Amino acid sequence: MSHHHRRKRIRLFGREVHLPQSRFARVGIGIGLVGLGFLGFLPVLGFWMVPLGLLVLSIDLPVVRRWRRRLEVWLIPWWRSAVARWRGEPPPKPR
Repeated sequence: MSHHHRRKRIRLFGREVHLPQSRFARVGIGIGLVGLGFLGFLPVLGFWMVPLGLLVLSIDLPVVRRWRRRLEVWLIPWWRSAVARWRGEPPPKPR
């Protein structure tokens, strides 16, 4: 009997990024991104690394996953409404 592991990946702006199979590697990458993101004022590094690191950490850490889901519940409707206002369209209906 073969045991098939689903590859871990994140979806970001319509693209899929595959992550390592090892939980320790994923957590290390997430912590590294968050830590280096706080040095975003330096050249090459950027504050964009903090949310990306939290996204990677949300795969393995339930606390971070809850934070991400709460943010999505608030952010997605707000974003759709903001885009509609920018385009001059009526606000979208709640789903």
